[in-house]
Amino acid sequence: MKKSLPTQLTLLLVFVLSLSFLSACSDDNGDNTNENVLNQNLTESDINALLFMLEEEKLARDTYRYLNNEWSLNQFANIKNSEQTHMDAVENLLIQYDIEYTILPEGEFANQTLQNYYNQFILDGSLSQANALQIGATIEDLDIVDLRDHLEASTNLDLISVFNSLQCGSRNHLRSFVFGIENIGDNYIPQFLSLEEYSTIIDGSHEQCY
Repeated sequence: MKKSLPTQLTLLLVFVLSLSFLSACSDDNGDNTNENVLNQNLTESDINALLFMLEEEKLARDTYRYLNNEWSLNQFANIKNSEQTHMDAVENLLIQYDIEYTILPEGEFANQTLQNYYNQFILDGSLSQANALQIGATIEDLDIVDLRDHLEASTNLDLISVFNSLQCGSRNHLRSFVFGIENIGDNYIPQFLSLEEYSTIIDGSHEQCY
């Protein structure tokens, strides 16, 4: 028996609406996929940030290794290993995104500003344990600010995740160095952080970063 005309029209209408719905869903998924892909692209600024932070984390590691050999303080013995972990985290991102990079021998840096810092840090840090602890705090102070600036400039989720972890670690390191400084009756004046930012970090508790 033939279906009535209204019934045929109803079925046709349902079919057309179904196709429209599927098409809309397909477009939505495509847009989300494209957005995720775009979100994970590295800009030139992101690449420069990764290459710079690889060397800045190396600055911390190399300086702490040198000062640990000079003074055998717990802060340097422990944190130098953490800085190697920080370097590894940045290096893994460079490998993931197929970016060329070079890690120079210990104490050598492609960035001249970081080279100048290292040269001065090992000279000053060799003078006394108090100086060495001040240099440790200064490096972490610098690291936190540089990471913050790079985080504010990026939308790449991978970079943001890694840099947030590194910054968290640097806050813990800063607390450790300042504890050592205050334990010998000295104090640290922040060189890069504002006094308000510094106080917030020092007053905070040890963080779980990874």
